[in-house]
Amino acid sequence: MDLSTLDCQSSDVCDAIRRNIDAVAKLDEDYIRSRTVPDRIADVIANFSGSLTFVVLHLAVYGGWILINLGLFPGVPVFDKFPFLLLSVVVSLEAIFLSTFVLIKQNRMSRRAEQRAHLDLQINLLAEREMTLVLQLLQQISHRLGVPSANEELKELAAETSVEALVSEIQQRLQE
Repeated sequence: MDLSTLDCQSSDVCDAIRRNIDAVAKLDEDYIRSRTVPDRIADVIANFSGSLTFVVLHLAVYGGWILINLGLFPGVPVFDKFPFLLLSVVVSLEAIFLSTFVLIKQNRMSRRAEQRAHLDLQINLLAEREMTLVLQLLQQISHRLGVPSANEELKELAAETSVEALVSEIQQRLQE
């Protein structure tokens, strides 16, 4: 998304958005840069194995293997007669290694997603605490100005939220 298309009410809002985008981009760049050599190798292999080039290459190699071993090319010796046992071994070994590389990448991506989820939780808890304080401050200002605030929902929202009680309630409801 281009920031120039945003309807910014002030340049400070756009600057804040740019800072946030830059911060997220820096976190991602740092994470990518901090990958180990085995992780980088696993990424390259997993990315290549998920490409159309990989499919076309395999169609050509395995198709050629089968055509050669069916004796369709005179003068080219058959080295793996039908039912292509050597091809079966090669494909099985390749599947073992490719699935391992994909699992390595998925495990790392899962750890990264967990880190992001923890960051989201921390930010959400901070935002909830800030909003509680803002609501409490507004209640105090309303009280001093003599503005009635009989809204029960507002009073509930201005109360401290116990994260532990919330987690306990969620766990209890999910078990039912």
